[in-house]
Amino acid sequence: MPDYKNCTITRFPEPVLSKPAQPIEKIDDAIRQLAERMKEIMVETQGVGLAGPQAGVNLQIFVASPDGTKENAKVYINPKIEPDGPMKSVEEGCLSLPGIWGKITRYTRCTVHALDLDGKPFTETAEGILARIFQHEYDHLQGMMIKDRMSIPAKLRARKKLKQLQDDYDEKNPSSQ
Repeated sequence: MPDYKNCTITRFPEPVLSKPAQPIEKIDDAIRQLAERMKEIMVETQGVGLAGPQAGVNLQIFVASPDGTKENAKVYINPKIEPDGPMKSVEEGCLSLPGIWGKITRYTRCTVHALDLDGKPFTETAEGILARIFQHEYDHLQGMMIKDRMSIPAKLRARKKLKQLQDDYDEKNPSSQ
């Protein structure tokens, strides 16, 4: 059984962040432990959502809590998203891209179909911040980050911070170069 209690936040350019996550085949105690750890990481880093790849795990799972509390965090396993409604651009950040913000255009509503920690399917429709969280975290499960959705000017403004994250990663992982 994998041990997920030592998972930590992963930052760009960790490879796990840029590839599609794998479906979870079996919801067991290891997955429940991962979900708990992901809630902790989200709260520790003052986020409102966290996807499996952001915890260094290439699995289709995310947690979301519109108020950033562990008590209100909900787990979504193998989610599918149906965006709906008009599009709106809002300033967005990402725990895996610290210090980088950009106006990201997303749907104002969406419906998520997922499994809970007991393997039971459920559907939830959200608007506003929760709809944005669902779409942001779902992007992570597809190997996409906000830097991939930012406008060219926003990418140019972020390039120094992106380069710094790349340099920090290369320094910690000399064999990756």
